[in-house]
Amino acid sequence: MFGWSELIPALPEILVLSMACVVLMAGLFTDKNKGGFLVFLSAITMVFAIILTVKDHVATAEFSQELLFNDTFIRDGFGDMLKIVVYLLMIGVFFYAKQYLRQQNNMKGEYFALLLFATLGIMVMISGYNFIALYLGLELLALCSYALVAYNRNDIHGNEAAMKYFILGALASGMLLYGMSLIYGAVGTLQINEISQAIAGQDNDMFLIVGLIFVIVGIAFKLGAAPFHMWVPDVYEGAPTATTLFIASAPKIAAFALAVRILGQSLDVLAIHWQSMLATLAIVSIVVGNIFALQQTNLKRLFAYSTISHIGFMLLGLVGGPDGVAAAMFYIIVYTIMAIGGFGMIVLLSSKGFEADKISDFKGLNQRNGWYAFMMLLLVGSMAGFPPLIGFFSKLYVLKAVVDQGFIYLAVIAVIFAVIGAFYYLRIIKVMYFEESDTDQAIDIGFDVKTVLSINALAQLGLLVILPALFSYCIMVTKTL
Repeated sequence: MFGWSELIPALPEILVLSMACVVLMAGLFTDKNKGGFLVFLSAITMVFAIILTVKDHVATAEFSQELLFNDTFIRDGFGDMLKIVVYLLMIGVFFYAKQYLRQQNNMKGEYFALLLFATLGIMVMISGYNFIALYLGLELLALCSYALVAYNRNDIHGNEAAMKYFILGALASGMLLYGMSLIYGAVGTLQINEISQAIAGQDNDMFLIVGLIFVIVGIAFKLGAAPFHMWVPDVYEGAPTATTLFIASAPKIAAFALAVRILGQSLDVLAIHWQSMLATLAIVSIVVGNIFALQQTNLKRLFAYSTISHIGFMLLGLVGGPDGVAAAMFYIIVYTIMAIGGFGMIVLLSSKGFEADKISDFKGLNQRNGWYAFMMLLLVGSMAGFPPLIGFFSKLYVLKAVVDQGFIYLAVIAVIFAVIGAFYYLRIIKVMYFEESDTDQAIDIGFDVKTVLSINALAQLGLLVILPALFSYCIMVTKTL
């Protein structure tokens, strides 16, 4: 039995669970394609979740750790900061999804219920303090994601993508669970804080090393790191764009938290082993992501390979010691904001029966609407790491952390391929500003979606105002781990 004292810190999770059920029921009584009320319910859930998450920190002005539910769940500054970012991302996802589903004449209540259940899975992954709790959160997120990818059951490409995602996801989950079982067999506990103490002095145990390898394979798949990236381009292209922008954003935050909880907290004694593995994954991801993205004409596949390269940069941060973890945290936050906006632009230009997922669909966008072209310029410029946009500083912090740890060769390789990768972003800008549009059709979107998209894009500049404070905040919460 758990008392109220344990339930109160978990109120954000309880709220999201309750509202997911409410939205699911409300969808039964909502006319098709009149889902504005469902979007409102989903968005207001995130707003109240933010309030419930930050109220304790505002009251105490400090970051305290609370272990709940037999030490399987933790409330700390690291988790709360990531959750707040997830809530804000999900508000954007809800509005983009509304625009997209209305365009495709396929708005249903269960879509937003699945998004809320997936959000709950993300929250459990962020706050899980036990291997089983982490795995339950992971599977809740995964099952919802499979259903979201196959949401349009009449789309053969979506069904194919969902099947690939399900098969490879099940394989990766099995590897992660097997790795956890080996670690449990070696130390006799599933508690994150107890594992670190138990493996002290036996860091060369073969069971631990093999278990570590399987765990990293599972985490690499969930992040979409090369060479475990095979599902990323196919799923990004085949899924409805509303689903793609979700998969490309909030779940990456959860996978990052999973990596930090397992590697940084429970297996920190084995850092000498997993740092070399992550460094290899990082470089392979940066190389593969940027090289393959050069060949793409489909924008969703291009962003998919771009995601792989960005994940490589984030993994570099995890190699860079304590400051590197903060840099990786800052990087994944900035990346998800960029990613959701990039796919939001595809939603913007799409219409009924047509998805603007080709680079050629952005031809002459500046002639059709200069404001939208400028927003896309900010987003892809930040992805490329062009100064003075926020994406430049996220890369800079990661590279500095890596160099400070003495891995200069890793930083050099990352910079070289980042410069190579700038080419495919410049190609998008060229198409928008220097080629003639194939259509003069007006771009018709609601004021709410236009506002969300504008805030999303302008954040690439606006976040510079709070850049030092935001990065200092990342440093502060990672030091409490």
